[in-house]
Order: sequence, then C-alpha cells, then structure tokens
Amino acid sequence: MTNVETPAARPANPRFSSGPCAKIPGYAPATLSDAPLGRSHRAAAGKSKLKQAIDETREILGVPGDYRIGIVPASDTGAYEMAMWSLLGARPSETLAWESFGKGWVTDAVKQLKLRDNTVREAGYGEIVDLSAVDWDKDVCFTWNGTTSGVRVPSGDQIPDDRQGLTLCDATSAAFAQDLPWDKLDATTFSWQKVMGGEAAHGVLVLSPRAVQRLETYTPSWPLPKIFRLTKGGALIEGIFRGETINTPSMLCVEDYLVSLAWGRSVGGLEGLMARADRNAKTVWDFCDSRDWIDNLAVEKATRSNTSVCLTFIDPDLAGDADFAKAVAGRLEAEGVAFDVANYRDAPAGLRIWCGATVETSDLEALMPWIDWAYRATLLERSAAA
Repeated sequence: MTNVETPAARPANPRFSSGPCAKIPGYAPATLSDAPLGRSHRAAAGKSKLKQAIDETREILGVPGDYRIGIVPASDTGAYEMAMWSLLGARPSETLAWESFGKGWVTDAVKQLKLRDNTVREAGYGEIVDLSAVDWDKDVCFTWNGTTSGVRVPSGDQIPDDRQGLTLCDATSAAFAQDLPWDKLDATTFSWQKVMGGEAAHGVLVLSPRAVQRLETYTPSWPLPKIFRLTKGGALIEGIFRGETINTPSMLCVEDYLVSLAWGRSVGGLEGLMARADRNAKTVWDFCDSRDWIDNLAVEKATRSNTSVCLTFIDPDLAGDADFAKAVAGRLEAEGVAFDVANYRDAPAGLRIWCGATVETSDLEALMPWIDWAYRATLLERSAAA
C-alpha cells in the first residue's frame, strides 16, 4: 500500500486513551483480591475501605485537613453537577469554557439551572479565557485542565485570596498530575479513571470550609435529587465524607483505586506522579517541535496540558481535515500501536494522546515514530487515490 518504512519498535502498552486511562504499570486483576465483594458497603469492612480511599486521597494530593472529601455517584460528571446544583444561585456567577466539558457546564448553568445573573466567558480550542478579567467575587465554574483541548490553567495566581465568590473546579484530568492550589479552590471534582487509571462510575468531591458554609446557609430554589443532597436539616451530612456513600458503590472499583494510590506512593507521591506526566508530555512536545506538519493545539506553552496532550496537523492542506486525522488515528489502531487517540468528537481534527502518570515514557518514545509513519502512509495513500 505504501513504501514508508515501518518502525521497528512498538509500544509495550498501546493504551493512550484520555479516559478511561491506562491502568497502572504491572496491573493484574489479582491485585484486587482484598476487595470485600459480596459484603455491604455499610458494613465495617466496606466503610473502612471507603474511609481509607478518602484518607489516602488527602495524603497524596495534600488536601488541607479542614477540607471535606467525599466519594459520590456518577464519576466526575456527577460530582461536578452535584456541586453546581447544590452551591450555585446564592450570588451572581460566571461560567468559563475553553473545551467540550466546560461548555457542558455552561449548558447546565444557562439552560438547566437557568441562573439569572450568570456571565459566560468562552475561548476557542487551544486557548483559554482571560482569567484576569473574571470577577472572582462571583461564583466561578471552570475546568482546570481541558481534557478535550489540551489546555490547562497555568496557575492559581489570578484567583484572589479575598474573593467573595466560590470557585467550582472540574479537575478530573489534573488531579494527581498537576499541583492544584487548594487555597484557591472551593469545590473541586475528579474521577478515578483519569490520572490514576481507576475503574469508572465514581466521583470525588472536595469542599473547602467556605463551600461547606454555603451549603449550610443556602437552600437552592430548585429541587435536588437524592444523589445530590449534601445536607439534612441545614447541616452537612458528615457521613458522606467518612465513607458513608449516598448510594451503593462498587467495592471492586474502590479496591482498584486503593491499589492505584499505593502505586502512586511507590513512585514518589504527587511529586513523582507529576514528574512522570511532565516527562511523558515532553516526549510528545519534543516530537512536535522537530516536525513542521504537527503541533500542540495549545496556543501558549504555559497552558499546555501534561496529561491530555492534543495535537493538530498544521500542513495548510490538512489543517482541519477530519477525514485525514481520523485515517491517521485509525491506522495507528489497526497496527495495534495506539488505541483511542483520535480527537474528541467536538474538538478540532487531530490526535489526543494521554500522557498521565500510568503511561510509561518508553511507550510514548516508541509511539512517536509510528505517528510519523501513519502520517506519511496516509498522505501517500491519499495522493495515490487522487
């Protein structure tokens, strides 16, 4: 079909999906043998496991002792919507979006909650809104790391310490890979299946004392489903933050998360996890810097994600060509060297390569020549068909 030389080395693990993400190195189902299966999650064994997951999350992420951490239903989406439905409406708000999931939170604010005094700020894929223009005395909703755009907030410096509003941060592809400034964040959410490669269906909600105060002093005007209710009689339901979950969790998934956390400690905790992601992302960035036909989708280097690295073809004849990008991703998958690396369905045409800590740098190093190969092979095939 082509005369492009096939690379000799292949990634040992071709799983570069941006969610669910690659399992931890050395993962095997046997590592989950301590899960209390067939037991009630309300029994001592189940509650102990859930409390352990909360405590170890706090330890690795450096979450302050006066912040609450709860395990809640429906992955990061459920956790973030729980925060929005429970906290918003007490004061004016702003919703910020620069990728698909942020736009989803805009939809929730505008069309579902119908917030009366809400400002929407949006930026295109690869860019980020001007954070200095945001009114942080309002409640502000935003994603820390845009999973579908490869753009992240460079720091929390623009968020003032004396803000009057709450910050609601979707950090699902940032937690465990980026240094989150907890003093700047009031309601933070993430899910296990991102950076730690856990199994799906569960979300984590982290609340600051300011967020707890809001919950205990404000009742939204809209009805709250049972799985969103964090208070009872005007007081926080503390059990949620001790492992007494709102609905039935999968203890197999909890065990999987605990195993992932143990692995995270073994590689140096948060610093080690961030270093692995940084090293992985640099492998892809360096590849792009040495090519004149592919580049990082993030416009500014300071906002480049080190987890969900999004790439775009910059050849003028191919820029925005969804069929070409799909063909390249399909060729990589057909060869068994990279699964699930096509751009997100709403994002610009290109590739999206997960570089979180559970991915081995050696696998990314092996993948880069294959991207070169797939690009050239697809280009030749298209030329031959013309």
